[in-house]
Amino acid sequence: RRSVIGLATATNPEGPWTEKGLVVVSLNDNSRQTNAIDPTVVTTPTGEQYFYYGSGWDGIYMLPLNPSTDLALSQGDKGKRIANRGFTGGKYNGNIEGAEIIYNKELKKYYLFIAYDWLATKYNVRVCRSDSPTGPFYDYNGIDANKDVDHEPMILAPYQFNGHSGWQGVSHCSVFQNPDNGQYFMAHQGRPGNQSAYMILHVRKIQWTEDGWPVVSPERYAYEENKNVEESQLIGDWERIVFGYSVVPGYDKEQSSPDFQKSVDLKINANKTLNNDLASTWSYTAPWLTLKWSDGTTEKVNVQAGHDWENKKASVVFTGLNNKGVSVWGKKK
Repeated sequence: RRSVIGLATATNPEGPWTEKGLVVVSLNDNSRQTNAIDPTVVTTPTGEQYFYYGSGWDGIYMLPLNPSTDLALSQGDKGKRIANRGFTGGKYNGNIEGAEIIYNKELKKYYLFIAYDWLATKYNVRVCRSDSPTGPFYDYNGIDANKDVDHEPMILAPYQFNGHSGWQGVSHCSVFQNPDNGQYFMAHQGRPGNQSAYMILHVRKIQWTEDGWPVVSPERYAYEENKNVEESQLIGDWERIVFGYSVVPGYDKEQSSPDFQKSVDLKINANKTLNNDLASTWSYTAPWLTLKWSDGTTEKVNVQAGHDWENKKASVVFTGLNNKGVSVWGKKK
């Protein structure tokens, strides 16, 4: 709980660096303890800057910056809390940290990405959004991100396709945009499913649902261009992942299992049915594939060309949300 975030500047990424001061300080005393780690900054269209930080001691905080110093607008200000998560039996459901903030100028909204759970295993990405950089931020269900509940959607989580040990620890993301074509990407750590000690950089494309939520590709970026996939390419056998989540309150000792999201078989039939079930159907208006299941669930997913890293070949993938805000992934076999 004794922690600080300082500022240093340079005209060259190799330095030399000049210390400018402390942005925020958290002390192990009777003051409000916020855990000064994991900073991220957003600049508004009118030039104001806001600073976000924090973790499981007391959630994610936000404070305005002084544009002339790039330090806190009010010296000593710890800001206000804008995001928290749920509790079970008086204990956090797991860690909350690694905030990332962006402004999407096309959608005119601020998006707050947050890391949940233990960094080597159950680590996953949640996202909330707001019309203002100061919040309130709301989740998919319209709940204020500052409420003491776990928020949806979870757009990235430990996963396992067939023939591979999978990936765990997939969070603490950075989100950025290609200025030439507007494509958004997410970069994050990933740890092999059979060896959590190794961290490997993953980069994935972000797509945006028709109602403005970010969803990420089930496969890492391999320089594919966004282009419509022909309907005929959808016919055949797929692997599909529907995200689920098990609450395991605690940290490293309690969350030793990654809680993999595992794929199941999906068959997209030429007669517009799914898995040979006449009551489950599909339709396609590129790039959106709509899967309507006999239990009443509807999944609307974005279809793109992708790379099947597990089998080292080109493929077709999809990502999206169902009508309950649950992430759905697919990869053609």
